Amino acid sequence: MSYFKNVNKIQYEGAESTNPLAFKHYNENEVVLGKSMKDHLRFAVAYWHTLTMNGSDPFGQGNMIRPWETVSGLDLAKVRVEVNFEFLEKLGAPYFCFHDVDIAPEGETLKESNENLDVIVAKIKEGMKATGVKLLWNTANMFSNPRYVHGAATTSNADVFAYAAAQVKKGLETALELGAENYVFWGGREGYESLLNTDMGLELDNLARFFNMAVDYAKEIGFKGQFLIEPKPKEPTKHQYDFDAATTIAFLQKYGLQDHFKLNLEANHATLAGHTFEHELRVARINNMLGSIDANQGDPLLGWDTDEFPTDLYAVTLAMYEILQNGGLGSGGVNFDAKVRRGSFEPEDLFYAHIAGMDSFAKGLKVAGKLIEDKFFDKLIEERYASFKTGIGADIVSGKANFKTLEAYALQNSKIVNKSNHLELIKARLNEYIFSAK
Repeated sequence: MSYFKNVNKIQYEGAESTNPLAFKHYNENEVVLGKSMKDHLRFAVAYWHTLTMNGSDPFGQGNMIRPWETVSGLDLAKVRVEVNFEFLEKLGAPYFCFHDVDIAPEGETLKESNENLDVIVAKIKEGMKATGVKLLWNTANMFSNPRYVHGAATTSNADVFAYAAAQVKKGLETALELGAENYVFWGGREGYESLLNTDMGLELDNLARFFNMAVDYAKEIGFKGQFLIEPKPKEPTKHQYDFDAATTIAFLQKYGLQDHFKLNLEANHATLAGHTFEHELRVARINNMLGSIDANQGDPLLGWDTDEFPTDLYAVTLAMYEILQNGGLGSGGVNFDAKVRRGSFEPEDLFYAHIAGMDSFAKGLKVAGKLIEDKFFDKLIEERYASFKTGIGADIVSGKANFKTLEAYALQNSKIVNKSNHLELIKARLNEYIFSAK
């Protein structure tokens, strides 16, 4: 049975094509810097936004037209598996991602929830074998159920902590069963509403204990996928402990977990933290902690996680530059943690949105590749910091200088001459790269 009867497999037709159901820039076999686009980008589809999101928001009921939603419960979960693999095959995306409750309904008990998961995981495994599609990562939803009102690993209730641990144990077993290349931790409610009644030290210690338990269990069962943490500053809590890349890296270093985790960075979360996406990527990259990305964008006029599909070529280009400078994403990928707008409620809109995102990242990849080939930023930075290559600058960098030698130098060097950084010219030149990329 086909759930997208009006859509054939999406093909690359080039920039001159006017077909809305065709790629204009994403040619999976095109080689950029010695590697195919498919291997560079490793696109993934988010199960939750694509298959379970119904268009509801705090001000309106669900309005999405989903012809497969004629049943409910476990029967609907089974149908969604079929929809997922048809969508992935027609789109040509090699990976998908999910939370546990995306794929199977929670039961009245943990035992029932696990039994539901077993049924759907078996069906997913069949779909993966039949299509060749792989699981980029899975994770546990430890924020939606009312039990997690005070958090999961940072909860004030030890019974909830134990339940969360059992949920992640099952998630790791699922990851092993399906050959997931990564496992993600997103602390949806791992933060605080007020410090007036919060033991921050205990909560952070417990979070570290939880992560160490996960590392130990992964070793026990033989799961070798990469552990990822996804930073987010707020929403739903006022302050979350994985606020941004720098905060999360500092946490991992404090608790000796830095060798077991990398970061899964999301563009919209960077916006909420007051950063650009490329800033978050740069912080992770220079600390050797960049593992994967959630590809979306936010609306700067709205103060919440709008999860729009990425179409900002400027931002995407700079993101791809950081990823290429990182040597790629390893076992990670480009997951579209993005949802169609509430007004885009027809099934075909799911394809239009993903095509737009995939083309945007393909264009960004080509531009970033050209920037690297031309050493565009390398030359700018080398020239700007040239004073640290020789003389007193070289002494500073090598550690030979101290306050006494620097004072002596400053006393003799009474006239300091700065140079313009020509930032506006740099931005104009960057625009030309974007405009001219084929």
